[in-house]
Amino acid sequence: MTPQTPLLTELHSLLPELRAIRQQIHAFPELGFEEHQTAALVTQFLQAHDIAVTTGIGKTGVVGVLRGLGPDNGRWVGLRADMDALPIQERTGLSYQSTVAGKMHACGHDGHTAILLATAAYLAKHRDFSGTVCFIFQPAEEGLGGAQAMIEDGLFERFPCDAVFALHNWPSLPPGHIGVNEGPMMAAADSFEITITGHGGHGAHPYQAKDPLVAAAHLVTALQSIVARNVHPFDSAVLTVSAMQAGDLSAYSVIPDTAHLSGTVRTFSEAVQQHVQQRMQQVCDGVAAMFGVQVALRYMPLFPATINTPHYARLVAQVATELFGAAQVDDQLTPSMGAEDFAFMLRQRPGAYFRLGQGGAEQGRVLHNAQFDFNDAVIPHGAAMFVRLAQQFLATTDSL
Repeated sequence: MTPQTPLLTELHSLLPELRAIRQQIHAFPELGFEEHQTAALVTQFLQAHDIAVTTGIGKTGVVGVLRGLGPDNGRWVGLRADMDALPIQERTGLSYQSTVAGKMHACGHDGHTAILLATAAYLAKHRDFSGTVCFIFQPAEEGLGGAQAMIEDGLFERFPCDAVFALHNWPSLPPGHIGVNEGPMMAAADSFEITITGHGGHGAHPYQAKDPLVAAAHLVTALQSIVARNVHPFDSAVLTVSAMQAGDLSAYSVIPDTAHLSGTVRTFSEAVQQHVQQRMQQVCDGVAAMFGVQVALRYMPLFPATINTPHYARLVAQVATELFGAAQVDDQLTPSMGAEDFAFMLRQRPGAYFRLGQGGAEQGRVLHNAQFDFNDAVIPHGAAMFVRLAQQFLATTDSL
């Protein structure tokens, strides 16, 4: 059971209003850089609580600024929530199910937005702190680089946060549990495309062709050896070839001219990331020489690893323990090979990213699934974490 502090009690009193807002956002999902309706709702809510609002940062991002009534100590803390949905057809059957065909909040960003709104409402009422809280509502987290877009639009020049914090719901943790660690939380995500160009011919006369399909098949197998044989066992990496296209399924006797592969690479360190890329090029060159074909590798770094500042990861664990008890906190959470573009913000400012348990994985309601729904009951838990993190950060004078 979560101890009921005055903070949690008050945040629970906000739950009916925030649940309604969350479900409204859920019913009208918007993809990355299309969050106009969500941004308008966020803006209206913040302004109703006398919070200064700036819109259009990173296209559809919203930033709210709240200054405490205590002596200004010059400190700023940023709290971030993502707002975008996914291109998935919802199959939950909920009364507030998505009304937009092919789009749904399958990752809980509707819940993250509601959590940060609850945080803003509480702090706007309890402004007995020094310094400034920056509420960052980010667009386009799902693969489109919304965090980077906000940074390039002057996020930290216009709102000079000294540290930033973010959370993400986690279905595999029980409701209200907090997970964090002092290093990597999410992997770097890179993508790659490989084009194999040979010389097509008759399937009955393969000796007259340079078969790109055979080269592609060997390449898929050879690429799997990179992690198994070139990455140290105590490091982590994933290399997945996720698609292969070549030829025409109805052309039984035609060897095609080209074959195409694509996939993803996930790593936690830049050294491993660079080594994997280097070995991929060497493997491609070797297969090209072996089969007399041309192999062109296009390697595209997308998101860096999400790596917590140890000091602030410990602050997250400390706050969670004070709020919910040590039994509800995992301060050595296993990192995920998924990616998160909050990593761009952590490259600009120290801070921490943590997990908020919400349950559901045991019923198959996992992230990016058509049956997923955010657990509204944990909105007060997430908001309590943000409130205490902001209050404690602004009350100290440490700098990193």
